[in-house]
Amino acid sequence: MKRTWIYNATIVNEGLKFAGSVVVEDDTICEVLQGEVRPSVPCDAEIDARGCYLIPGVIDDHVHFRDPGLTHKADMASETAAAAAGGVTSFMDMPNCNPQTTTLEALENKFADAANKCIVNYSFYFGATNNNTELLQQLDKKHVCGVKLFMGASTGNMLVDRIESLRKIFSEAGMLIAAHCEDQTIIRWNTELVKSKYGEEDVDILFHPRIRSEEACWRSSSLAVQLAKETGARLHILHVSTARELELFEDKPISEKKITSEACVSHLMFCDEDYKTLGARIKCNPSIKTKNDRDMLRRALTTNRIDVIGTDHAPHLLKEKEGGALKAVSGMPSLQFSLVSIMELVHEGVLTVEQLVQKMCHAPAELFQIEKRGYIRPGYKADLVLVNPDSEWEVTSDCVLSKCGWSPMEGRRFHAKVEKTFVNGTLVYSDGKVDTLHRGEPLAFNR
Repeated sequence: MKRTWIYNATIVNEGLKFAGSVVVEDDTICEVLQGEVRPSVPCDAEIDARGCYLIPGVIDDHVHFRDPGLTHKADMASETAAAAAGGVTSFMDMPNCNPQTTTLEALENKFADAANKCIVNYSFYFGATNNNTELLQQLDKKHVCGVKLFMGASTGNMLVDRIESLRKIFSEAGMLIAAHCEDQTIIRWNTELVKSKYGEEDVDILFHPRIRSEEACWRSSSLAVQLAKETGARLHILHVSTARELELFEDKPISEKKITSEACVSHLMFCDEDYKTLGARIKCNPSIKTKNDRDMLRRALTTNRIDVIGTDHAPHLLKEKEGGALKAVSGMPSLQFSLVSIMELVHEGVLTVEQLVQKMCHAPAELFQIEKRGYIRPGYKADLVLVNPDSEWEVTSDCVLSKCGWSPMEGRRFHAKVEKTFVNGTLVYSDGKVDTLHRGEPLAFNR
């Protein structure tokens, strides 16, 4: 039995910020102490957290680790190293890999692979299609985080575009449905319009938000909300990108609603003005839209209209990002710098550090009903992060741990820095180094 005392910290937890310390026994938090109170028994190791916030580990509900099948740009080992360096202690991975996670066998194989590769804790979505709804009732709700539904352009056959299939999924999923909402008909029409006016092969990246427009998002999100209300399904709309869509969500605690929303780091940190300098590096789906959309999403973080902050971490090689609105692939790596990005919003006064912890740690745990994670409480797993809020630094390419080797944050200066990350009580990141031998655990859900 090993005891570790993390002291001199500013603990941020459950809406409070106070001076104190935490005692970890093996993989579990055993004491949360206020002020200068010392542990009840001697500890084997002591860590001075002076000048740092001690927060629960970040839980990212939305990543694409490209494993299996697309591992030339990312894999579970590389991306969980990036997660650990960024204070992310748990993730939920999407099914559009190769083979797609749309069969029970593919899902089981992914969990088995994760046990051998993942430095942090993990779960995986099962991908719904037009043709596999009979499998939804066979999913293990204790370990599968949710059902992923693409109501827009996607990889392979994962676009669900038949209304009868949509109704069946909403009626029979029996667990949280995480939806990517963009209307493919509108996107196709916008694409043809732009190509006819400006060129057949490719167009400037500035056209991306015109093609994947506000209307495309609104139409699809509205349909998803309508189906959820008609069927009583538990719906979570991913990467909300427009101010207009905020009208679809209630300003209520998660416990009082069945339709929730996620905002992603990309849509909170960038706007369409950034295409001029970053080009296709910030091309993602849904598209990054106007400054007003970004600012309204930021404002919604201070309410319950936006419930959680995720990343939609989606690495590609830089050569795959070449081109404009039609040729460059969509997606960007953002996991390693998600916490410090939102800490920048804290620095700017957009939200408080208590609100950050709510959206990135507590709310994902509550929304997905994750067992004994997401809070600093005795008896909970010791997923913890020490972040220095006053340590300015610049992102350079040599500090990027994602396998793709780049970040849209390169050249940006942050005022906060992740100092240490603990996963299940083990110090997996410290002094710029990741313990690549550590293995995380599958997330368990109280369902």
